Amino acid sequence: MSVLPPRLVEALNRFNAAYPWDHNAHYHRWLLRQLPRRFGGALDVGCGSGELARVLAGRGKRVRGVDSDPEILARARELTGPAAPVTYTLAEAPHGIPSGPYDVITCVAVLHHLPFAETLTRLRRELAPGGVLVVVGCARAASTGDHALGLVAVPLNALTGWVRNRGRAASRRPVAMTAPTRDPEMTFDEIGRAAGRLLPGARLRRRLFWRYTLVWRAPADR
Repeated sequence: MSVLPPRLVEALNRFNAAYPWDHNAHYHRWLLRQLPRRFGGALDVGCGSGELARVLAGRGKRVRGVDSDPEILARARELTGPAAPVTYTLAEAPHGIPSGPYDVITCVAVLHHLPFAETLTRLRRELAPGGVLVVVGCARAASTGDHALGLVAVPLNALTGWVRNRGRAASRRPVAMTAPTRDPEMTFDEIGRAAGRLLPGARLRRRLFWRYTLVWRAPADR
């Protein structure tokens, strides 16, 4: 959005603040389509307030959410019913990630907070044979294509916020949006080259709303 006039950026920021919506939760339905109908253990890295962990619990026998923010993790525990097969761990990724193996590992809008290569290496190691890693990430816009996709997303972002809030200004942001944020440093092309070395065969795609996706399936015979 930096290519837009400053006054327009300010106006859009005010509008988006009045009609907030969770860009990461927007991709939960897509994420589920990448997973088996049923699986054993799942790990959600950077789980925040636990929205995705609770979604995964609808398919998995055991789900572990990991986050380094004690306040947002306390909120996740409050929001998660006692019958849900979800446990939360306060830990710094990648070193504090509980050992697997896991059939499913998810990482949504958190990889840019972490050392990229080191984190992917650790997640690869904790994935069970035949397991799937799904990343929804943020990349720094650099290419003409990046900026063009960002411009397309600007009006859609405002429209989506207005529709999801039913045309009424929100009194507060969704809980998931209260977690700390950080601007990404790596570009999409840099991410693609690094992922290609670490996760051969990974599927990487640019997405709307300033996101990219990565899907990698571990060899079944490793």
